[in-house]
Amino acid sequence: MGLLQRLEMRQGQALVMTPQLLQAIKLLQLSHLDLATYVDAELERNPLLERVEVEAPEPGESRGEAAESGGDGDGFDGDRFDGDGAAEPWLSHDLNPSRSEIEGDLGTRLDNVFPDDGPVGREAPAAGGEALSLTPAPWSGTGGSFDGEAPDFEATLTAESSLHDHLSAQLDIATRDPVERLVGGFLVDAVDEAGYLREDLATLAERLGVGLAIVERVLGIVQGFDPSGVGARDLAECLAIQLREQDRFDPAMQALVSRLDLVAKRDFSSLRRLCGVDEEDLADMLSELRRLDPKPGRAFGASPVEVLVPDVFVRPAPDGSWLVELNSEALPRVLVNQSYYATVSRGATTDTDKAFLSECLQTANWLTRSLEQRARTILKVASEIVRQQDGFFVNGVAYLRPLNLKTVADAIGMHESTVSRVTSNKSIGTSRGTFEMKYFFTAAIPGAAGAAAHSSEAVRHRIKQLIDSETAADVLSDDALVQRLRGEGVDIARRTVAKYRESLRIPSSIERRRERAAMPAR
Repeated sequence: MGLLQRLEMRQGQALVMTPQLLQAIKLLQLSHLDLATYVDAELERNPLLERVEVEAPEPGESRGEAAESGGDGDGFDGDRFDGDGAAEPWLSHDLNPSRSEIEGDLGTRLDNVFPDDGPVGREAPAAGGEALSLTPAPWSGTGGSFDGEAPDFEATLTAESSLHDHLSAQLDIATRDPVERLVGGFLVDAVDEAGYLREDLATLAERLGVGLAIVERVLGIVQGFDPSGVGARDLAECLAIQLREQDRFDPAMQALVSRLDLVAKRDFSSLRRLCGVDEEDLADMLSELRRLDPKPGRAFGASPVEVLVPDVFVRPAPDGSWLVELNSEALPRVLVNQSYYATVSRGATTDTDKAFLSECLQTANWLTRSLEQRARTILKVASEIVRQQDGFFVNGVAYLRPLNLKTVADAIGMHESTVSRVTSNKSIGTSRGTFEMKYFFTAAIPGAAGAAAHSSEAVRHRIKQLIDSETAADVLSDDALVQRLRGEGVDIARRTVAKYRESLRIPSSIERRRERAAMPAR
């Protein structure tokens, strides 16, 4: 068998994952917050990129008026115009008018306009004249002074007190013993945002080198702090602390708190036997239990609620269609400073400087194109979602249709992976609220007797409607829900109904029947 070497030319196609392509794919799946962070990092790294700032017009002034206003940038151009259109020089006016002239313009005496509360900003007139000085007097206060430096208004602002600070301040007052303060500081540090102590006392005592009895004694001090129930190790202890402070922790209530599992199951008959009370007393006890705060620390230092900012807005058009537009506030605005590149490139003499500038220019151009392509792709995918789910935008959740990524990808001529990246971490703002794009992609549940398929989200919404409309005499079991849905053309299994009911955090029919039977007794 002979071996030989030879050269051959072959033509083929292959996808090469260049760094630029990887960057475009990465930008496509980022949320607008992550994208803003990424763009900020690129702005610091690349000197040829700059942010485009859009100036908002002044209140009461349109953008056209702001653009057409002349002047030297400070709002004045040296002259003003009177009612006849003639220019009137500013310097022709006396900036230090007499008292009589001011009183003539106001139509009253200065004593009526400016009460004499002290010589702040004006001088008392001399005995023989009426000259008035409009020069403001130096002002000083707690926030700073006007004579040489602007007042520091930020120094007067207050910060929201956290739970840790609130408990530490009470600890400083509650005890003077240094050991108790040390142990109490560690206990306060171990309290989470909800107000619960999440660390084992024996482990904490071993780490501090003190007895377990000292840690338990200090814990009793901390559990007496405000808010009531703080420092508890579980829900039962949290409720017990609040009930003790209200002097309502009697034996019956103690038995009720000790079996919160029966309360969750709504096993009222077992609770009545355990507590030794009748239905009316049990209903009062449960009502009192509901008025307690299960998370006493949530009022302190809670993280601010983050509003879901939509990437796309959908609003109805006059002709009955839908207008889909990008949210300009969620899109970063950057551009390539070509003039700066031309200026700097003329001064580049070494090969290293030239290579750096060339790389920065290539990266900046690719980033701007990637951002533009990202915006176009999001708009294209969102428009197709709105077209597929137009029933939802008109009539609500009950009219959602089954939709998957392949349907949208085939309609707009893209790959499923691209549609998946676009819909990740993106949301659509509608008149019905803001929804994630993934919300509109739901599984299909077949229809009964050959009917059209139904969206799983629409079926889940229908199950909730049926349960909300039931009465104490007619509580629907899962089998009854299946029969109702099949009567409406939905072919669904019982286990699917149970899964959807549990995802909606709706108890079973037995627990709902117990709860509704106890409602008239409250």
